[in-house]
Amino acid sequence: MDKKYFSDADIHFMQLASDLASDNIDNGGGPFGAVIVRDGEIVSTGVNTVTLTNDPTAHAEVNAIRAACASEKTFSLKGCVVYSSCEPCPMCLSALYWAGVSRIYYGNTQEDADKINFSDQFIYRELDKPKSERMIPCIHMENDYSIRAFEKWAAKEDKVEY
Repeated sequence: MDKKYFSDADIHFMQLASDLASDNIDNGGGPFGAVIVRDGEIVSTGVNTVTLTNDPTAHAEVNAIRAACASEKTFSLKGCVVYSSCEPCPMCLSALYWAGVSRIYYGNTQEDADKINFSDQFIYRELDKPKSERMIPCIHMENDYSIRAFEKWAAKEDKVEY
């Protein structure tokens, strides 16, 4: 897409996400950065800290979501825009959907990530397989007790929907 399509603010926030990614390498983290913005103002930033924190979910977007939700005291990031230095992986994309963001801009692509050994293709292939044929089999244990929490939730009158 032509750069003229992007606003000066879009370019600024993408540059910031990219700078965060680059600086994070120098700090021992992975080459990924993310910025969450609402109404032109930065709500939070995040970088990949998987190896620094021994947390496989500590991707830049997830860290930025956690920081944004904590600072905003909400689980909904409706109206927020995300700028990520790389196309979000399946986990991060799912988290961004759950958070309810309005738009995601990204710099590097899945193919760019593949070239430096950050490939998510195996996950996409696994999701296409029947559950019983996945590398990590997903086995349904039919029972009478797991549903009790769902029934309790359905009956709860003062629940916070999400």
